[in-house]
Amino acid sequence: MSTTSRPPAAVAGTTTRGRIFAATRTTLRAGIRQVSPVLGWVSVAAWVTLGVAVASLVAAHRLGWVELAGLGWGLVAVLLVSAAFTIGRHPYEVRLRLREHRVTVGDRAVGGITVRNVGDRRVLPARIELPVGAGRAGFGLPSLAAGEEHEDLFAVPTSRRAVITVGPVSSVRGDPLGLLRRTVTWTRPQDLYVHPRTVRLTSSHSGLVHDLEGKESQDLTASDLTFHALREYSPGDDRRSIHWRSSARTGKLMVRQFVETRRSQLVVGLSCRPEDFGKDPEEFELAISALGSYALQAVREQRDIAAVTTGETLRSATPDALLDALTAVEIAPGHHTLTETCRAIARDYPRAAIIVLGVGSLPGPRDVRAMASVLPLGAEVICVRAEPGTDTKVRRLPGLTSITLGALADLPRAQHRSES
Repeated sequence: MSTTSRPPAAVAGTTTRGRIFAATRTTLRAGIRQVSPVLGWVSVAAWVTLGVAVASLVAAHRLGWVELAGLGWGLVAVLLVSAAFTIGRHPYEVRLRLREHRVTVGDRAVGGITVRNVGDRRVLPARIELPVGAGRAGFGLPSLAAGEEHEDLFAVPTSRRAVITVGPVSSVRGDPLGLLRRTVTWTRPQDLYVHPRTVRLTSSHSGLVHDLEGKESQDLTASDLTFHALREYSPGDDRRSIHWRSSARTGKLMVRQFVETRRSQLVVGLSCRPEDFGKDPEEFELAISALGSYALQAVREQRDIAAVTTGETLRSATPDALLDALTAVEIAPGHHTLTETCRAIARDYPRAAIIVLGVGSLPGPRDVRAMASVLPLGAEVICVRAEPGTDTKVRRLPGLTSITLGALADLPRAQHRSES
């Protein structure tokens, strides 16, 4: 049996063609990468203009029509003039700043853009564009001499709770017809948190304080009731904790150290299911504002806080972190029911003293009692049913207090009535 092998010359030719093909493909890819940013400057209208110009010149050449030739060359001249508007450097230094990154619904949110010409020549006028959420703001940038600055102020709408992305700032050069457009991005986007409205509550419920049951914390702190030991002073320690007698005896600054006392815990639970809210979107906003008010009051009273929704556990280490998390919460289908979330609360926070639930107008008394029945025994349960426009009512049910809230301003009075 004989085998057929390719001649060495054929193998060498195939290898050479493969190398040429690979090199050509690499060159084309590099060329496309270099040209693609420039192609991004060209609008659809410019491509249409170029097509009409080429077609007119070809037709004029074949048919001998002088009018078509004039039209074609006129359109070519328009494209060349448009290209002249986009050519040139952008010697800018651009700064984007927001006066505050956290505001409340209805507050004024102001920012500014500062553009400085860092080149050594005067630059032509340009346009500055700033995306703000789903919209886009535009500012005219005048001609700037070398070293000259220009500043524009802008206001961000804060009529709704939202996380608004501001930026990045881009400088735009283009022709008046909008055929060619060259954009350079200068800054990074920044987030503006429009927090929900809250009201100040006079006090919150005490609930069942598990600290009195004798279970001690293992955490150490610089100020509390239970003395633990003395230790050497470290930079940053509170000077009020210095034990002067021991410091005089040892020759070193000594500070008191205490065992941290457990504080009563407040847990807020929010439903994000469409099935728990009516058609009015203000129901969800009112429920968020009510739970945020309870949480901030707990911060003022130095309680531990945990916040959960039917879809996730929210960050609650600081008041700003909690309000940021509430700002980003949205209604979404497919979440667990609030009763299932209450079971998770009972599992994860068995020592909770107060549990505040937020729902819309659709869950009835039977649904509310079902939620409360799976929560830890001894915890004080408050269910806030958001129903904008109705009269605020406080109703006591077995194992919980139900507040039908018609307006956020009514919450302090309703909370006071629920305590009495």
